Amino acid sequence: MGWLGGLGCAAAGYGVFQFLFGVLPDSVTGTPAKYVIAGVSGLGTAAAAWLAAALVRARATASAPGPAPIPSTTAPGPLPQIFTGAYDTLADQVTVVDDPVRGQLTGWSHSLGEATPVRPTPVGTAYGLHIMLDLGVPDGRLSTGDLVDTLWRLRLPDGGWSARSQGTAARPEVTALVLGALARAGAPRDRLAAEVALCEAGFTPELDRTGRELTHVVTTVLRGLLRAAPRSAALPLLREALVGGAITDPQRDHRRCWSHRLVPVHGRPSSLHTAQAVVALDRAARVLGESANARAAREDGVRWLLACADEPHDTCLDLENLREEVRRPRADDPSRHEVLNVRHFTASWIVRALLTRARASSPARTGSRRRGGSGWTARSQPCGRDRPTASGPGCATTAASCAGPCG
Repeated sequence: MGWLGGLGCAAAGYGVFQFLFGVLPDSVTGTPAKYVIAGVSGLGTAAAAWLAAALVRARATASAPGPAPIPSTTAPGPLPQIFTGAYDTLADQVTVVDDPVRGQLTGWSHSLGEATPVRPTPVGTAYGLHIMLDLGVPDGRLSTGDLVDTLWRLRLPDGGWSARSQGTAARPEVTALVLGALARAGAPRDRLAAEVALCEAGFTPELDRTGRELTHVVTTVLRGLLRAAPRSAALPLLREALVGGAITDPQRDHRRCWSHRLVPVHGRPSSLHTAQAVVALDRAARVLGESANARAAREDGVRWLLACADEPHDTCLDLENLREEVRRPRADDPSRHEVLNVRHFTASWIVRALLTRARASSPARTGSRRRGGSGWTARSQPCGRDRPTASGPGCATTAASCAGPCG
């Protein structure tokens, strides 16, 4: 209680003293007795007033919200646990196979946790190598050298790489994924150059119309070639195709975004493909520079992602994991089709897009329009077949997508 409140208690006590001294009858024995009675009553009143005021103040202090607790800085957060779980999962499920034609293969199949051990695939092993490079290979259970050798041994006879379901014809999205991993691991530039040339020659609108129409395929090739061949003449063309394939969404202030297709009919706006386009354009801007139109499209994509008004965010439709099919005529029999099933981990792509440079120039959102970490945490589930995955918190996909520049 402050000094002003103390004066109030003293005033109340003095008032009682004065009142009693004036009203006590003369029959009370002597003037000293009147002083004693009035004084004791005044002191009691002052004490009671002081205690009442102190109680009121204590109750008000107890009901007021206190300062937020300071989080402990000694206990590890969730990200190191994800790293550890991812590495342990990959180390436990790595497959070593002695192939009579290709020799010893070390890596991972298309999906972790398959019923029976299978031979490593280019897709699984390339993503595994990306993750190892992100995590820094903390111990000797896995060797990046073995993974690099395996990827070269899995190369198709005519060059390039394909997924397990794509047959013997090289496919640009898989080839670019592998080339990006090999480039990060320090593969010789001259050896990479031959494979880059094959990838560029086959990824044209005339030879691969399906691939050039799909946002996922174009962004995957763009990211891979930026690592393996940053001076490739195909890179500006792919970037222009990606920028030109953007659409506007009247539901979100007519901002530019992307759907799963880059040509009409585009389809509905997609947070997943918008995030993939933003990540690819950001990486291209770092290597190639960018035009005003490319920068505007990239920044518009980030603003479009931030403009989602769904609340709460753990049920936001923008975070739905998506399944996509890349369907092409088979090289050996055009009347039949090969199908690559891709299951995307949408939340991780959105996180990566919002961590790009374009995020710094986008206005912060508040209220229901600001994406919160709790929403992403609740939706951070393994994505599936487009990269090695496992169920549970040790998902390798989570670490690869959220922790570093995988792919």
